[in-house]
Amino acid sequence: MTDLTKQTKKTKFSRDPMYRYLIAMTIAASVGLQGWRTLFDNFSVNVIGLDGSHVGMIQSIREIPGFLALLVVFVMLLLKEHRISALSIVTLGVGVLVTGMFPSYAGLIGTTLIMSLGFHYAETTFQSLTLQYFDKKTSPLVFGKMRGIGAAANVGIGAVIFILVPILSYQSLYLVLGSAVALIGFWGFTRNPAKSNTTPQHKKMILRSRYWLFYFLTFMAGARRQIFVAFAVFLLVKRFGFSVQEITALFVINNIINYFLAPLIGKAIVRFGERKVLSVEYFSLIFVFLAYAFVDSKLIVALLYIADHIFFNFAMAIRTFFQKIGDPQDIAPSMAVGFTINHIGAVVFPVIGGLLWMIDYRIPFVIGAGLSLISLVAVQLITGQVRKAETSKV
Repeated sequence: MTDLTKQTKKTKFSRDPMYRYLIAMTIAASVGLQGWRTLFDNFSVNVIGLDGSHVGMIQSIREIPGFLALLVVFVMLLLKEHRISALSIVTLGVGVLVTGMFPSYAGLIGTTLIMSLGFHYAETTFQSLTLQYFDKKTSPLVFGKMRGIGAAANVGIGAVIFILVPILSYQSLYLVLGSAVALIGFWGFTRNPAKSNTTPQHKKMILRSRYWLFYFLTFMAGARRQIFVAFAVFLLVKRFGFSVQEITALFVINNIINYFLAPLIGKAIVRFGERKVLSVEYFSLIFVFLAYAFVDSKLIVALLYIADHIFFNFAMAIRTFFQKIGDPQDIAPSMAVGFTINHIGAVVFPVIGGLLWMIDYRIPFVIGAGLSLISLVAVQLITGQVRKAETSKV
């Protein structure tokens, strides 16, 4: 592909109304979730006075809407999918906005559910709309740009909060952040980026045996993500004594790297294919998880954390793999079902992993290495699945 052809292709999708719509919604989703996360621990401890058991319960409750993401197919009976995205962003904004108004354990549970419902349904529709509106050579590029823009938004909102914390109360901070997110959602209702020539989507749950590899890889990705979310940062703090400032610095570094790297990963998927990209991810993760378990160097474990965070971006290849094997009318319900499958691990693995941690902190990470090995073997089947799907469509 010549440089002129590449530039023309980039310009073509960047001018697409749906692309611009998704970028705006991605910024809103990132600002809402990251703003909520940044303030959550201090608000819950310093204002409400919660302890570890309360916080753990709220974090588990936060995953419930993700587990129920498959229900979005029924909302599609009432609203077009891009309208659901806008409504989800409004819901996310309202959840953040009212958080500071209910400074109690019960209040934080309720506002967390509202916030999480909006975020998870927005993410589900983002994935679906991207696969519906952009072809197989373009969707990885769009996913990459969305990840990069989301990372930049995370850094930006972190800087804004850093500046505003000495000036505003928690209630005012939540009010400002939530209002900004909700306004972008309301803006979304004034847009109509949909095209009339897209394939109509099934408005019911779809489970097909020929999509088994997509389901399996999605589940495994969710399981490994939960090991990272639940235990990687805990390891850094508990065993290596990382301070709040050091964790924050790692967060900023991660997002700056991902801003530049995520679009390149999208290009790598187009050039090398899903099998090779995911093989690199899972092969590398075997060593990352084993290193978590056995290294004693604070510097090395910090580098592992950064590498682990980078590999989150590779998961977009699982969705573009589905685009190659799935029926066009199955995209929306399959993304919803996939989101639910991905969150099964959020319910199971933190609890089991926590019990195993009490025996030996290394066990959850060794399990993570095992899951990565199984996933590495499974992704070798991608080429055959794609070839079979292409043959059946001829």
